[in-house]
Amino acid sequence: MHPLAPYTTFRLGGPATRLVTARTDDEIVAAVRAADSRGEPVLLIGGGSNLLIADKGFDGTAVRIVTQGVTLHGTTLELAAGEPWSDAVAATVRAGLAGIECLAGIPGSAGATPIQNVGAYGQEVSSTITDVVAYDRRTAETVTLPNEACAFSYRSSRFKEDPARYVVLRVRFALEDAGGLSAPLKYAETARALGVEAGERVPLEKASATVLGLRASKGMVLDEADHDTWSAGSFFTNPVLTADEFTAFLARVHDRLGPDVAPPAFEADGERTKTSAAWLIDKAGFTKGYGTGPARISGKHTLALTNRGAATTEDLLALAREVRDGVEAAFGVTLVNEPVMVGVRL
Repeated sequence: MHPLAPYTTFRLGGPATRLVTARTDDEIVAAVRAADSRGEPVLLIGGGSNLLIADKGFDGTAVRIVTQGVTLHGTTLELAAGEPWSDAVAATVRAGLAGIECLAGIPGSAGATPIQNVGAYGQEVSSTITDVVAYDRRTAETVTLPNEACAFSYRSSRFKEDPARYVVLRVRFALEDAGGLSAPLKYAETARALGVEAGERVPLEKASATVLGLRASKGMVLDEADHDTWSAGSFFTNPVLTADEFTAFLARVHDRLGPDVAPPAFEADGERTKTSAAWLIDKAGFTKGYGTGPARISGKHTLALTNRGAATTEDLLALAREVRDGVEAAFGVTLVNEPVMVGVRL
């Protein structure tokens, strides 16, 4: 049996029956093919920043993807799936290319970014990904999927919706040479921190450093000595509500908090409205540092559920369920987990 907890940012979960470390694309494909031929379940592990694994572990083959490679041709970027994402972002900033600088400091590997359509501080990878090279387990072939075939949506994609089919091998991006400036800033908090208006550009290095500072202040940059970072970052996605759902939600907010309280609201696709999971959690009574056991809400950010050093996966799930159920009781909104659950359910 092979321990998996050390390969996750939660530091949680039991062992795998088999563990393969793949350092090349061919080794990834060979490991997955071999497991498929045995009829054995496969768990893909990159940076482990979005995994919550059952205490009993994983009865199958875990494949650690540690391929490396950052290739820049003009404004085109290609990343190996195992390349640490934060290192890749830093490389593009050094090269003076804009497009992913506000995704600095996000843990995990490049191959996970299209799966989750990773986004933060006004940027999403779907805006710059041109195509994804993947192994198709259904056809046993390596394929290239252009952006439009990836079915990107808020924190989701074709890869996430059909997790047993594709194994991401490489991701390609189209970046922008804006003379050393960032992409136009879309996120109000980032613009405020930089002392500019939304829509303006700033030096790339300044944008990236500011985002890193904001993330660190919320415990969202990995630090072995800081248990507030022993998490998967945001545990819940921001709810996206239909018009009727948002109207009902507003009524619950006014009943609970008063008629003058306006919750965060942002336009989303399909005439829907996105609100803030962090706001909901806080207003439902789950404040920073909530909890007395080995799993608690981060002392820096209400969206992060953390292992204080001696937690089990079940400890963390119990806290997650308490938060989810409390928010639903208070506001009629059901929060959805962002991390991938392996052998467990919320």
